[in-house]
Amino acid sequence: MTRRLIIYIVLLTIICLVSCKDRGPRDTVKRTSVGCEELLIGLSPEQNIFRQRERYQHLGDYLSKRLGISVTFTSLSRYGNIVDRFVSERMDGAFFGSFTYALARQRLSIEPLARPVNMDGTSTYHGYIFVRKDSGIRTAADMRGRRFAFVDYATTAGYVFPIAYFRENGIHDLKGFLAESIFTGSHDAAVFAVLNREADAGAAKNTIYDALAAENPRIERELMILATSQVVPQNCLAVRGDLDPELKKALKTALLEMDRDPEGARVLAQFRARGFIETLDREYEYVYTMSRQAGIDLKKYEYSNR
Repeated sequence: MTRRLIIYIVLLTIICLVSCKDRGPRDTVKRTSVGCEELLIGLSPEQNIFRQRERYQHLGDYLSKRLGISVTFTSLSRYGNIVDRFVSERMDGAFFGSFTYALARQRLSIEPLARPVNMDGTSTYHGYIFVRKDSGIRTAADMRGRRFAFVDYATTAGYVFPIAYFRENGIHDLKGFLAESIFTGSHDAAVFAVLNREADAGAAKNTIYDALAAENPRIERELMILATSQVVPQNCLAVRGDLDPELKKALKTALLEMDRDPEGARVLAQFRARGFIETLDREYEYVYTMSRQAGIDLKKYEYSNR
């Protein structure tokens, strides 16, 4: 092989890699002369990142095969990142939590497609506020001077619901009311913070709390649920509004028809879901209402942990 040919191959490889990475904001999929294609989808950090990656790996492989393009999932370090990085990394879609969906809907052009149906047949979740049984806490007023474990400023169950709960009980100045506010970054970490006495009370989504309780008998033995929110949609895949209509349709169809495909059914079992159902913006009305109850203006809200 000549030196000139080697240089040419190296340059061609570099061009391919750069083309794949530098995806234009309105490109559905970046296609190069060597056929590099990708659909980039973000994931909220609702649980341990390693468990989350394992759960979504098979779904990504299945969708890649069905759509004929590479479907790549990227895990985010914080909930609020999903809005910022959606723009900065030019994502094509994301599995938005209910509150991050509401934020993104107000600030970005996104369209909800579908969300998973849990193994118990539900496609929604609700928030829990929980306490240690030995804490003596039985009302919101009892939390004065205590430590509270929130998840993130950009979560429904892990922040917006408890803030609305405190305000409903006449508590507006949490800095003066609580001894300390802890932000754990994920729902499972919030549960363990209370279980391991790093906090006296906390908040998390019921799906994560209940799954942990099924694995760890200490949770039922040592913790108790103090308050429960109304239901909101489970994490939903929403895509940017200018995504190619044909690809958008194909992606939605692939998800909605997974349970009718033998291979799709196997992937769903690994994903721990029965299937996917269509999701509409009007299903988030309670999220919008709860945000107002918590005193949050979605268009101006500063959601980074501070």
